[in-house]
Amino acid sequence: MAKTLLLYSSVYGLSRRICERLQASLAARGEEADVAALAETELDPAAYDAIVIGASIRHGKHNPSVLDFVRRHLAVLQAKPSAFFCVNLVARKPTKNTPQTNPYLRRFMAACPWQPKLLGVFAGELDYSRYGPLDRRMMQFVMWINKGPTDPKTQVAFTNWDEVERFAGQVAALAGGRAG
Repeated sequence: MAKTLLLYSSVYGLSRRICERLQASLAARGEEADVAALAETELDPAAYDAIVIGASIRHGKHNPSVLDFVRRHLAVLQAKPSAFFCVNLVARKPTKNTPQTNPYLRRFMAACPWQPKLLGVFAGELDYSRYGPLDRRMMQFVMWINKGPTDPKTQVAFTNWDEVERFAGQVAALAGGRAG
């Protein structure tokens, strides 16, 4: 049985919830997985058979701690089956929801020395009630430009949980050595 480390970097908790869903899906397949916040974990990635990192976008960028973690643990990440997924609102668009078409994932991978075996992209959530006044206005402007919801009462989850489950199956295969 493979043991997978599921690390997340999240602002409002969606990357964590995706990792928890991956953990439950892996458990249903008879696999073990631990979930931890990337910036706060004291878990040793070398102690796991596979490693998955999930990170959200804020103000157009991943948290710098994601790339810092990758650089610190690059040898382990390169030596083990590994995966990365990105969570962002742009992925709500059918033309931006794959690793090949998502600009945030592509930009991160271009700047990253790590080349995971598996990549994923999941659409995020839009909840104006969580944002401060400046962020709310910025998000409304971004949504207006991109023909998205601008009503300040909007609370919508764009995440496709069936895609998360499909990704979990790919992670299970990766962790079990059945994917390359």
